[in-house]
Amino acid sequence: MNRVELLAPAGSVEALNAAVNGGADAVYLGLKNFNARLRCANFTYGQFEGALRGLHRAGRRLYAVLNTVFEQREADRMYQTLKYLSKSGCDGIIVQDFGVLEMARAYFPSMKIHSSTQMNVSSAKAANLLSKEGVTRAVLARELSFEEIKSIRGSTNIELEVFVHGSLCVSESGLCLFSSYLGGKSANRGMCTQACRRLYFAGNSDSGAYYFSPRDLRLLEKIPSLVEAGVDSFKIEGRMKSADYVGCVVHAYRTALDAVLNGGAGELAGKGMALAAGLLKNDFAREKTMFHFDGMDEAGDVSAWLNPSQDGGTGIKLGAIGGIRDDGGLRMALVKRFGENSGGVLPEAGDSIRIHSVDDAERSSHKVKYVEHETEDSFWIDVPAGFSAGDNVYLISVREMSRRYRPILQKDADGSHTHSRPGFEKAPPVKFPPVKREAQKDFPEGLYVSVSRIEDMYVAQSVKPAALIFAASRGNIRRLLHEKKPLPFKAKDTILSLPPFFAEGDAAFYEDALGALAGAGYSRYIVNNLAHIQLLKNINAALISGPYLYTFNRYAVSFLAAHQLYFFVTPLENNRQNLERTFDTHERGGVFVTVFAYPHLFRIRSALNGSGLYDFSEFTDKRGEVFRFVRGDGESCVLPGRAFSIIDKIPFLMHSGFKRFIVDFSGPVLHKADYKTVTKAASEATVLSGTARFNWKDGFYSQEKPRDMTASENFVP
Repeated sequence: MNRVELLAPAGSVEALNAAVNGGADAVYLGLKNFNARLRCANFTYGQFEGALRGLHRAGRRLYAVLNTVFEQREADRMYQTLKYLSKSGCDGIIVQDFGVLEMARAYFPSMKIHSSTQMNVSSAKAANLLSKEGVTRAVLARELSFEEIKSIRGSTNIELEVFVHGSLCVSESGLCLFSSYLGGKSANRGMCTQACRRLYFAGNSDSGAYYFSPRDLRLLEKIPSLVEAGVDSFKIEGRMKSADYVGCVVHAYRTALDAVLNGGAGELAGKGMALAAGLLKNDFAREKTMFHFDGMDEAGDVSAWLNPSQDGGTGIKLGAIGGIRDDGGLRMALVKRFGENSGGVLPEAGDSIRIHSVDDAERSSHKVKYVEHETEDSFWIDVPAGFSAGDNVYLISVREMSRRYRPILQKDADGSHTHSRPGFEKAPPVKFPPVKREAQKDFPEGLYVSVSRIEDMYVAQSVKPAALIFAASRGNIRRLLHEKKPLPFKAKDTILSLPPFFAEGDAAFYEDALGALAGAGYSRYIVNNLAHIQLLKNINAALISGPYLYTFNRYAVSFLAAHQLYFFVTPLENNRQNLERTFDTHERGGVFVTVFAYPHLFRIRSALNGSGLYDFSEFTDKRGEVFRFVRGDGESCVLPGRAFSIIDKIPFLMHSGFKRFIVDFSGPVLHKADYKTVTKAASEATVLSGTARFNWKDGFYSQEKPRDMTASENFVP
């Protein structure tokens, strides 16, 4: 068998040492900006260069992570960073933003480019488009099954990288707006606060549950299948994890891969796999899952990958605090009721624990100084202040795990001895063609209405929009093609919005469906995934780039315009200043601005049916903020209880050159009274009470100028 790559995370210098000593072939790490893990230590320029020298001496590779979107005002800094990395000799960059891809391939063509999982590559069509654009490797979305991975491998020549271990997002890759909506800390900007893992209350429950907290991924036992399928790189998640965690997990997967590569399917491989599994007993993280690897469960049994009793903490659950006492200056807690997953593990002095308050308000890591055994199922342990009875205690590492790994960096690589830094060059200007007048007739000026149910079409008919935008889910497409009675909107008056998550398993359906839709007269589409561009290339259709093809800068717009996308729905996370910086006045005729919506805060590749646990339509957080939970066609999503609205800004936007606006009712059931209220407000440009501004005014969260993180953040009266 061919040698495959084991790729490890390095969120710190210590984790880098652990990864290499554990047997990683390559590591991925970030600088202090432009990466999706800004909350970890990351690397100074000196440390980066020292790591690169050390890794290359050891015959290993380094990939620099630039997997966030950048705003137009940051274009110069992104260009300077790319130029620095190009000169550094790193082995590749991992990118999410089409703008970074466009800038890198245009001005630094020798750099190898890997598409991040945040780019949501989940099909061969998306992978092949990127391959034609110079991308050498696609990091696949984590929501795919093994059969889908195998199908992609059989239909593309691009290198494929697959996550095999570590934390999971409940949201489909790259499509989460939750943290951004709650305070501007965008996952697309490396600032995710993991709001999905918080405590929520649904129905009549007073205690609440962690409904959207996934278990951790573990595909160790599937390594032989993935190797045989032709996966090129096996990726371990964990740039926020400790060096001990990284060393342990990398060692386990190195052992497994070597056993498979050297021993095939024989006895040697079996022994190696068993040894690797034993090593992972020291992976002090959450309970494990294989996620969707074995396929989607149509019955909706989600207990294999979602654990509502899991409070977001990592480690082995030891139990809950039963009482507190003061003992010689130490605050001692009596820990009772060993969790079913503790395996009888007892902590010792020098071990590290994590304590999570029962009300989800506090979390803290702590190195144990003293342990006193009380009974067979309880013990006393010192804890920091701020915790009390009922709070959960986890074991996250033991003293014996701590080791001194051989350093990779030279002693002088501390940041003060670096020989180079990014310069002060200006990013080359980028031009893209403004929308031609004859093309604008496909999308007339005015107010567009978006809905997700055929029943809602009848409501939208009561105040006729410039055109209707209709969610083109599988179920909706079937109804469009087979509905016997005439629909309230004809095909020529309808724009079909394709779903942002396009999995390999959906490719055959959509290929057939789009041909049938074209035959039925549907010729206008919003595309939200790179695969859609490939799907529609042989169909005579007018296309709009949707909000999930993030256009936060002119370079991303230029990339999409090269694929005949000349109209753009601005991302919902965007703000006014960046929108105006991205599009010059004479280019704004091609921009659709969403002025009202219930943003899809996160989308889940499962309808979460069957268990009964998710039979609710609303839930609240501990502050009383209301969210909606909507299940659909093999998918579910979370919406805010209060809508996003900048309807009152329509006159200012029109004065600035924007002429096309969207009121988006996709998600909740549309009621005629609500529809008329919103459309009337749009025609009169009045403020809608009880709505949110999202990032429109303040933009993304800034460490230099943080927002007021109160219960009413982002909302207007």
